[in-house]
Amino acid sequence: MKKENLGILLVLCTAVLSGIAIPANKIFIVKTDPAVFTAVRAIIIGLLFLALTLWMNRGKKKQLFTVDWKYLASIAVIGGAAAFLLYFTGLQLTTSGHAAFLHKTLPIYTAILAFLFLGEKLTKKTAAVIAVMFLGVYLIYSSAISPAEMWSNPQLGDLLVLAAAFLWGVENVIAKKAMIRGENNFIVSFSRMFFGGLILFGAVILMGKTDALLALSSQQLINIVISTLLLFGYVLTYYWAIKLIDVSKAATLLLIAPVVSLMLGILFLGEPAPLIQLFGSALVLAGAYFITAEERGI
Repeated sequence: MKKENLGILLVLCTAVLSGIAIPANKIFIVKTDPAVFTAVRAIIIGLLFLALTLWMNRGKKKQLFTVDWKYLASIAVIGGAAAFLLYFTGLQLTTSGHAAFLHKTLPIYTAILAFLFLGEKLTKKTAAVIAVMFLGVYLIYSSAISPAEMWSNPQLGDLLVLAAAFLWGVENVIAKKAMIRGENNFIVSFSRMFFGGLILFGAVILMGKTDALLALSSQQLINIVISTLLLFGYVLTYYWAIKLIDVSKAATLLLIAPVVSLMLGILFLGEPAPLIQLFGSALVLAGAYFITAEERGI
């Protein structure tokens, strides 16, 4: 198989895994405490990334951690702990369709923060696209969804998902700084998840949720493992893909993921999808595409 075709196939696998992960996590999180779910999942993923990093650096005499710890600690606190806790709490309260598209507002915050703190260019076209995406967010948020067993407080859930996306935007800028200074991307991922998981375990204890942690059933543990494998498969196929094709092309193909989440949510979870939500989702998706196209110089 040609390198380009293999790269496209891999990133399509990434998109499908990402699309499946949100409704799957929605099912898993409904009957599990979000802090406990996120803490256990983060530790497992962090250890997997550490193992992958050690395997990739086998036989090399290279120091694993090369960057100032303040960067890695910030990534762990902001992206590995706070953002994931907000996201999974929000996902518990809203629909997977809402969460999938609101998560795609991440390029908005990353573009603005990179302009402010990294000196990256923010063109008038990108600014206009960001305004359109904000309109899409407003339409998604204002679409009337009645609370139900699987989405008990959609509006609060939406706000928490948006807050998580913003924190991931902050984390992206810090991670970019760390990688500019020479840090390995898998070390950044390990720091994000493992140390973020340790922070979340501390939060579980401080919030008095130790009983919920110790009372995890075998089914809940299986759910956490499935969620972990989905994320690990996502990262593995994505990083493999961007070695074979342009990262901008990979990012564009990943926009299939929220559409997969929306369809699975409607088909298997019976989630509502008002017309105003679909229109808002289309604006967010189009905006994310055009920001990617801007990066490619189209």
